[in-house]
Amino acid sequence: MMKTEREDAAPRRFLPELVLVGITILWGGTFLITKIGLGHSGPLFFVGLRFGVAALLLALASPSIFRGCTRFDLIGSGMIGLTMVAGYALQTSGLQSIPSSTSAFLTALYVPFVPILQLLIFRQRPRTMVWVGIAMAFAGLVLLAGPSAVATLTLGPGEALSVLSAIAFSFQILLIGVFAGRIDPRRAALFQLATVAVGSFALMPVTGEQIPDFNGTLLACAGALGVASAIIQVAMNWGQNHVSAARATLIYAAEPVYAGLIGVLAGEHLTVLAIAGGVLIVASVIVSELRLGAKPQTA
Repeated sequence: MMKTEREDAAPRRFLPELVLVGITILWGGTFLITKIGLGHSGPLFFVGLRFGVAALLLALASPSIFRGCTRFDLIGSGMIGLTMVAGYALQTSGLQSIPSSTSAFLTALYVPFVPILQLLIFRQRPRTMVWVGIAMAFAGLVLLAGPSAVATLTLGPGEALSVLSAIAFSFQILLIGVFAGRIDPRRAALFQLATVAVGSFALMPVTGEQIPDFNGTLLACAGALGVASAIIQVAMNWGQNHVSAARATLIYAAEPVYAGLIGVLAGEHLTVLAIAGGVLIVASVIVSELRLGAKPQTA
């Protein structure tokens, strides 16, 4: 029995979203490796090393990546890279004075920030069910972080830096959506990764961070994360050419869920509230796809 044209198109329609789900799972898996790596290095050097390895691997894997490069490619990719530098630097600085659970919750503010900024700056209004999904995802992130992280919030410097990091990551997602399709995804990813590496190393003298002693564990972590980062960044630049920034944000919001599941496999424990939060986040992606008043299509 032959497939109809609509049946053939359905898998292709959801392919970009499936790719973004795949890299979000991969992204969640990087946190365990990052935790190990940070035991042997300061945060800025580790971020710089990780993204530097990713940029180098991507350049070696695609020797023709610089062919036809334009000023637009450099400017667009550089802008995205700078938002990533700001996001990681602000998040790392905030973590120096607040608990990791509070940092995770405040950084997760990018989930509501993205559609709000998309509306205010780009005049693009997400659909009603996307807003419902955003609300569900944010509620899930609150449960994942733990009510205590929310109840003990203050307005100190660490909290402010974490909120600013959420804004920076919001602009990263929005700008990738703006430039996706206008720059080759591999080239865009290479310049973004290189910008993060150079920016992180450049900030080390400002914070007083020292270059650590190299060892096998540090190099292995940087190598593994370099491969993962290269894949993630290329896929983000390709996928967001087909998926709206608000919907991509919902998919990315599930990253702590996958990180928690991988943590369970490594022997960590998830609370009932965390499990409920994870269910809410996953459900939010499904709910956001619903269309109010949509009529069922007939064959």
